[in-house]
Amino acid sequence: MIEFAQIRAFVAVADELHFGRAAKRLNMTQPPLSRHIQMLEQQLDVTLLERTSRSVELTGAGRAFLAEARGLLQQREAAVKAARRAAALAGGALTIGFVGATTYGYLPWLASRLRSELPHIEASFVELTSREQLEALKSGQIDFGLVRPLQTAETVRSACVFREELALALPLEHPLAGRRRPELEQLDGQPFIMYSSAGPYMNSLLTMAFGAAGIRPNVVQSMSQAQAILALVSTGLGLAIVPGETRNACFDNVVFRPIRLGRSIFAELHAIWRSDNRNPVLPRLRELAFRDEGGGIRRPLQVQP
Repeated sequence: MIEFAQIRAFVAVADELHFGRAAKRLNMTQPPLSRHIQMLEQQLDVTLLERTSRSVELTGAGRAFLAEARGLLQQREAAVKAARRAAALAGGALTIGFVGATTYGYLPWLASRLRSELPHIEASFVELTSREQLEALKSGQIDFGLVRPLQTAETVRSACVFREELALALPLEHPLAGRRRPELEQLDGQPFIMYSSAGPYMNSLLTMAFGAAGIRPNVVQSMSQAQAILALVSTGLGLAIVPGETRNACFDNVVFRPIRLGRSIFAELHAIWRSDNRNPVLPRLRELAFRDEGGGIRRPLQVQP
């Protein structure tokens, strides 16, 4: 079995191209250093170094192995640092995935809670699509995900952590901007910026609401992200319906008005996690994320209409 001591010895000799200097760098004598190199070459069944009385040179196999050897040492160092960092923290560490839509309200709220109530937990945040989070969860790259509702595997648990009303986003000078609560029927034939199929949850939600109301907005553009949609609304290109928390985005020429799409139509945010995840921090995060869940509309942040 190849040992890290052998790999470290080889990298030192490859860097110095001199056994004496390499031994000094590793704080050891030359005989054990030479034995490390010999044992490594025997286990690999290749010659890594050409030695003469005056010089040391890498063989072709040695040059190929050097890049991989450096990578192994770097990975080992990173693993050691991660383990020590987690051990130094009273609460441990975890990785949280999130979709971009959470950045307008829920994610800042959750991050603030983590920081104030569980300050010894090291939380890392990774932006991924809902599908990417599901794959990352299965492979163990994340411990907890914040996604739009989706079909999950048997080992993945999913539950709603946040429900928000939808809002009509429109240019400041649009005639409907003067109305306190526009009606959905008033969008019939209006230039409209729709969520594309790349944002399937919101696309399906709005398509269902328009179909139930019997209206057909004039879709002039389709985008997958609320930020891009609001940018187009700000140019006057059209109207859009977006999750209410997106009103926290900064667009001077966009106003938001409440609009009723149906009694049970809200934008939901779900948490996902693996039932077999043994991270001791995970139950504490779940308790925090679900603490205020009461089945109604929850607004972690106070926002202005």
